[in-house]
Amino acid sequence: MHRSAPRLSRILACAAVPVMLVVAGCSSDSGDKKDSGSSSSTAPGAKKSEASVEPAKFAALPDPCKSISTKTVTSLVPKAKSKNGTPANSSDTAYRAGCSWNGLDDNGVKGSQYRWLDVGFTRFDSDQALGSGDKRAQQDFAKQVAKARATEGAKKLAEAPVSGIGEQATKITYDLTKTGEDFKYATVVTRTGNVVVTLTYNGAGYAGAKAPSAGDILKDAEKAAKEAVAAVAASGTKSDAPSDSTEPSAEATKKTS
Repeated sequence: MHRSAPRLSRILACAAVPVMLVVAGCSSDSGDKKDSGSSSSTAPGAKKSEASVEPAKFAALPDPCKSISTKTVTSLVPKAKSKNGTPANSSDTAYRAGCSWNGLDDNGVKGSQYRWLDVGFTRFDSDQALGSGDKRAQQDFAKQVAKARATEGAKKLAEAPVSGIGEQATKITYDLTKTGEDFKYATVVTRTGNVVVTLTYNGAGYAGAKAPSAGDILKDAEKAAKEAVAAVAASGTKSDAPSDSTEPSAEATKKTS
């Protein structure tokens, strides 16, 4: 009886070994499956990375009062009050800038000729939320064309695309009566990359002087617009990455008349 007790203990111990191995094996398999599942699954709430917008082409604007040559200003506005031009009011000239020239060429009994020239620039940065600078400029281009087309009191209004000035260009011509005289107007709206250029030129004859022809006003406006666009290309530097800046405020610039 005393010998059988130790023998029985050894039998029970040996029988328990396979059971422990099986339990350990099951526990290991369970852990492998759990690890495998966690490595292949995506964490809850994870977001896919968004594609970056195309960098803006131009990161600066030219000096608007130097964007049109002195020779051209003298030709278009012979008796300009200031050959250097009058800068437009702007809260941030890096995004909005403008300049204007005006003058009355008095020819005595032959009457007088009045001319007014204005150029405005608006630049847009690329923004992840708002889109590329080019896309935003395209939207503003359409707004500027619509604005010129909606000029109150405009007569004989005509609109047409223009080639050879920037990447997009539209001309709007019309007649407008003010101060008792008939003015001839030409507005050329151009987009080059992420910059919109709006140039307006108008004139009238006073004291019996003959009014300028609409064709001459338009021709001179297109010439000045080409110089303004070339000034953007000469002074604007390429941007290396999208910016977080927002669209310039509509109140940032108030042009002088």
